[in-house]
Amino acid sequence: MSEETKTHITQVRTVSIPVTDQDRALDFYTGKLGLEKRLDTPYGAGQRWIEVAPAGAATTLALVPPGPGGQCGIDTGIRLTTSDAEAEFVDLRSHGVDVDAEITRWPGVPPMFSLRDPDGNRLFIVEQMAA
Repeated sequence: MSEETKTHITQVRTVSIPVTDQDRALDFYTGKLGLEKRLDTPYGAGQRWIEVAPAGAATTLALVPPGPGGQCGIDTGIRLTTSDAEAEFVDLRSHGVDVDAEITRWPGVPPMFSLRDPDGNRLFIVEQMAA
């Protein structure tokens, strides 16, 4: 690696998801998806910084109000992993989560499906492939 391409960046820390109601989003991500609340603190003029994550995960999801001109209901590009896509699909559906009609199964690709949070933001659940 050349001197020009070196970095001191070591990991992805937090990815933001725009939400219209932080309390509703926090209930969904912790109550429906089973993520743990890592941080919920006030900042600025009446704002909150909220982070959630799967237990033991290094990267967190920040549930933030949309910025100026920002919108909710986006494809976040976020892929969460599970050891069993079928079990996760059934569990989330039974808890009223808006999931796809079926699990996507393509040759050579792990089983996956998408879900939408209360603001319509799209995330994927992907079965972790054996190494």
